[in-house]
Amino acid sequence: MLQKLVIKNYAIIDYLVIEPDAYLNTVTGETGAGKSIILGALSLILGERADTSVLINKNEKSVVEGYFDVSNNEVFKNALLNAELDYDTPCIIRREIAINGKSRAFINDTPVTLNLLNKLTSLLVDLHQQFGHLALEDDNFQMEVLDAIGNTTATAESYRQLYFRHKKISQQLNEHRERRAQWQKEADYKQYLLDELLQAAFKENEIEQTELQLKQMSHAENIISILQAARTMLEEGEQPLVNELKRISQQLQGITELMPEIKPIQERILSVWAELKDIAGELEIEEGKVSLDPDVMEELQQRIDLGYKLLKKHAAKTTAELLEWQRKFTEELRATLDINEAIERLAKEEGIIFKELVAEAEKLSEHRKKVIVPFTGKINELLTLVGMPNARFDVRIEKTPPSPHGIDHIQFLLDANKSGQFQLLQKAASGGEMSRIMLCIKSLTAKALHMPTLIFDEVDTGISGEAARQVAILLRELSQYHQVICITHQPQVAARGSRHFYVYKEADNKERLSTKVKVLQPDERVLAIARMIGGEQPSDAAINNAKELVA
Repeated sequence: MLQKLVIKNYAIIDYLVIEPDAYLNTVTGETGAGKSIILGALSLILGERADTSVLINKNEKSVVEGYFDVSNNEVFKNALLNAELDYDTPCIIRREIAINGKSRAFINDTPVTLNLLNKLTSLLVDLHQQFGHLALEDDNFQMEVLDAIGNTTATAESYRQLYFRHKKISQQLNEHRERRAQWQKEADYKQYLLDELLQAAFKENEIEQTELQLKQMSHAENIISILQAARTMLEEGEQPLVNELKRISQQLQGITELMPEIKPIQERILSVWAELKDIAGELEIEEGKVSLDPDVMEELQQRIDLGYKLLKKHAAKTTAELLEWQRKFTEELRATLDINEAIERLAKEEGIIFKELVAEAEKLSEHRKKVIVPFTGKINELLTLVGMPNARFDVRIEKTPPSPHGIDHIQFLLDANKSGQFQLLQKAASGGEMSRIMLCIKSLTAKALHMPTLIFDEVDTGISGEAARQVAILLRELSQYHQVICITHQPQVAARGSRHFYVYKEADNKERLSTKVKVLQPDERVLAIARMIGGEQPSDAAINNAKELVA
């Protein structure tokens, strides 16, 4: 609810603070005193466009601040969080108009755009002109009204949860199908690539090893020559090293008894002899491995050519990277099979939930249809009471595909003059009529629907007497569930307020007029209402009438 409204330097308002209570706040005052100016200032924090002509003092900016208790407004809290704004209570909404004409808006001191400001404040304040137009442009409000009247709000919420569950599964199903379609476009080519790799059947590091083996064969004669020369020097030359070392070892062994210190040297030479003999054997083995077979070379060359071709095709550098592509293609093609199973499962689940959804929607629709007759009857009774005896209200309901609110397209209709021709309410009703019709609707749904602060600007225009009294009763009843602010010229309405604000003009020491507001005390209130009844100098009868109304 609105806890406090602060207005600085706006039109003929120098500085003003208004603190309404949580119930019915009535605002009265002479024509031209500034009531509409206060509404204009309020509309700034609701996202309306600003005009520098409202600045009194051209050297100072205009500021309008609204303090809202949002502690029980979960919808607004979630909207703030979704907009990535800080949540705090009271929530402070501020609008500034600079002297150069630039306008800025803030929510809890964070700058916001006018579009976002308008969207968020619509969850806090409902000016009846805006409400009557915007609410009726959207089916949601009409459905909420029928659900509130028929006590099916819980059923509607259950349906909504089922709808969004179905929507989520449908989205998953569509995403899977799109992914499968994309995969199928690429599947044949990926299968070709995989078959090519599988046919090549490369093993770990095979390309690198083949490349080395081919290099060895291309230098086979030189390698064999070097290996033979080394082995010959060790074992087969005129003085092979192995034989010479063995001879030296034997000679040294013959003097070890005379020189025991030679024994370790002799053993080391013997060890070297054994090592060189072993090396000579290994050289012979390696020499035998070197092939000069041209058929083998051709086979290796073909293998490495295939490897280079596949490396280039897949932008790979090693056999390991090729094998990784082979693994990826295998997994992706297997995933195509897996996604078919997932699609089949989701499609089955989606079909089951859709049947539940339709059944729940049909049930909800039937509940709504049942309440139309009693609802329209009650509205027509109230319209007679609030000064619209010739008006007839009706509801049209048509079937539509499932939406978050059901399978119903609901429209509120009005025949303003018993012509037998019903039109959309927002087109058939005048501003004052719309206010009273919406007041009647809100009064019937007050307990069930969460609504923000409700502001009525002269909802009682064009009525008096009993009709005005009935409007006052409806406003008072509505204020038991929602904060209501009503600008009125009717004493019957003013008397019903829990807090009465009086708007007036006052001249300062420079004879400049500015709008002021004060909360009337009981005696002041009686006098103000008496003046509404009997003029500036009310009679005793008018004063007594005012006392009765207040009582």
